[in-house]
Amino acid sequence: MIFSLDVRRAQQGDCLIVHYGTKEEPGLMLIDGGPAQVYKPELKPRLAQIRKARGLQDNAPLPIDLLMVSHIDSDHIVGVLELTKELVDAAESQDPLQLKVRRLWYNTFDEIIGNSPAELLSSVTTSFGAAALRGEPDTEGLDPTAARVLASVDQGLRLRDDARKLNSLNPESFRLNPEFDGKLVMTSGKSKSIALGRGLNLTVAGPMKAELLNLQKEYDTFLKKKVKAKEKTKPPLASFTDTTAPNLSSIVVLAEVSNKKILLTGDARGDKILEGLELAKLIAKGGGMHVDILKVPHHGSDRNVDPSFFQRLTADHYVFSGNGEYGNPELETFKMLLEVRGKDKYTIHLTYPVQELDIERKKNWEKEQQKERAAKKKEPRENWSPAKHSLTSFFAANRDFANKVRVVEANKQYVINLLDTLGF
Repeated sequence: MIFSLDVRRAQQGDCLIVHYGTKEEPGLMLIDGGPAQVYKPELKPRLAQIRKARGLQDNAPLPIDLLMVSHIDSDHIVGVLELTKELVDAAESQDPLQLKVRRLWYNTFDEIIGNSPAELLSSVTTSFGAAALRGEPDTEGLDPTAARVLASVDQGLRLRDDARKLNSLNPESFRLNPEFDGKLVMTSGKSKSIALGRGLNLTVAGPMKAELLNLQKEYDTFLKKKVKAKEKTKPPLASFTDTTAPNLSSIVVLAEVSNKKILLTGDARGDKILEGLELAKLIAKGGGMHVDILKVPHHGSDRNVDPSFFQRLTADHYVFSGNGEYGNPELETFKMLLEVRGKDKYTIHLTYPVQELDIERKKNWEKEQQKERAAKKKEPRENWSPAKHSLTSFFAANRDFANKVRVVEANKQYVINLLDTLGF
């Protein structure tokens, strides 16, 4: 049996491929496509390699059993939009399709908050201006994180439109959330493992139904108030995009083959991941779990994890997907992991070299420092210190920990094999 995680460089985002099944009957699951400039240089060539390894004819599509978009943030969805656009263009030109995506798991924001697309887009443009849907920072006083999420609202609707077009041409492709009757992918406490075939079982541990209902109520309040950015009152959406909307809408899935486990977390918050695992009865209340691979949530942001997260969820492999932009992966996250796991046997997988991460992390640090000074914060962050703040210095001071690090190389396949070796 094959069970392997194929990790692609995805800049500040995620782009992962799960291989499973056998060499005679292989299966493929694609998770996220990263932001712009990831699909063509990273994902598309890798899919072409897989096609070649399978010996497919030029006019035969590569089957993808499941395409999962963990949530609507641009750094997860844009590459998928580029993929679906290529498929739509090929279909309209009556050219052979290179891929056949059997099912799509993904939650659009309008479905999450329970409003129609027209009402959703109208509320965004009324409150923040049309530029908000383009993700332009500082639009109508909107913070950059909120702007990115609002831009993703429109991107999410476009993805659903593409999926519907492709499904109309072939009802066996791009079926939206078929295991959930076309409704939201979530866990409610009655969740069961879903057999995807070829030995792969998936259990959804997030988002949680109760949390989505709370989000719907909060956004409904926002719609009714019709808060305008010109008012001094902080729009509710701006306050919950960073800490609530992406986190609560992230699909969290435990993938299992022959007792091997991969936990896919998107950008979910650590405490919500644990609650979701409890709700799905994958762990006891207050208990923990050991998995073979843990995709560390939110690119290693220290806002999404704490020491108890690493205590309760241990792994043989920790995958950190991020290029240092927005400070991720954070130094504090590595400190937590070292504190909890110490000299245990495990491997840390980074999508970019430590020195490159520090270049972007320093830029982010200084940008945030300038913002804090401009806002006349009482105690703005200190100047960047390589000795205190860089990952380079931290790993140099902790050689045993540094020896656990492996880095995804540019333009090369990077596969973590849990069972039989994939071989390509």
